[in-house]
Amino acid sequence: MDHLHTQGIDMPKLGLGTFRLQGDACRAAVESALGLGYRHIDTAEMYGNEDGVGAGIEASGIARKDIHVTTKVWHENLAPDAIRRSFDASLAKLRLDHVDLYLVHWPAKGMNLPAMFETLMKLKQEGRTRAIGVANFTVALLKTVVEEIGAPIACNQIEYHVFLDQTKVRSYLASKSIPLVAYCPLAQGKVTDNKVLKTIGARHNASAAQVALKWLLDQDGVAAIPKASRAESQQANLDALNVKLDDEDRKAIAGLPKDQRLVNPGFHPDWD
Repeated sequence: MDHLHTQGIDMPKLGLGTFRLQGDACRAAVESALGLGYRHIDTAEMYGNEDGVGAGIEASGIARKDIHVTTKVWHENLAPDAIRRSFDASLAKLRLDHVDLYLVHWPAKGMNLPAMFETLMKLKQEGRTRAIGVANFTVALLKTVVEEIGAPIACNQIEYHVFLDQTKVRSYLASKSIPLVAYCPLAQGKVTDNKVLKTIGARHNASAAQVALKWLLDQDGVAAIPKASRAESQQANLDALNVKLDDEDRKAIAGLPKDQRLVNPGFHPDWD
């Protein structure tokens, strides 16, 4: 599997998302994915499943050094002391002595970006996270973090799929050699019944979901973290790596509607 090299870490381009996986189901999903060959696991404080993720990693028997683990701090905990408390709690639940990537999950109104990133960079300097990054940050916020604060951002994790145009953010990230990690890469299952994607899939002996996923993974600097609880779905996502899309396929996908944002966080992030 291809990796993205960023800020001293190697991030597998395909990972396992765990949002809404809980308890034993989460543990089993993580253990299953690692057994199938996944080496990138994504979780977050807000998901309430870091304990399940940690149990799955432990049960897998895979060496810690071979697994990339990302977790995130929630938007309500962005004061320096709160970041520290959240980070300590996340590590304890994950049963780890460090994570590979620690992200600000959502921007928040009134956040003190310099103080936030001073704290995050200290966690990195202490070796407790190998890299830091952000999620759901706009270009304006990214410019502040990267160009004014000078924070060593390893990625921006955002909603990205065949039905949502992210050209503006992608272009900025590419200009700074910062990877984009796509969550909801299968548009919460909406790709499954799309006629265009199904037609392309039929040409390649692949499902519509595999086509949508490979479209993302074919892009330079883009990783994807589809959630999959069943081994069959996890394997299908791995098999998407073998799909070979051509220019005709990409042209057809480019013609799909690109205005379907599916994630509403339920609060007011500091968006443009």
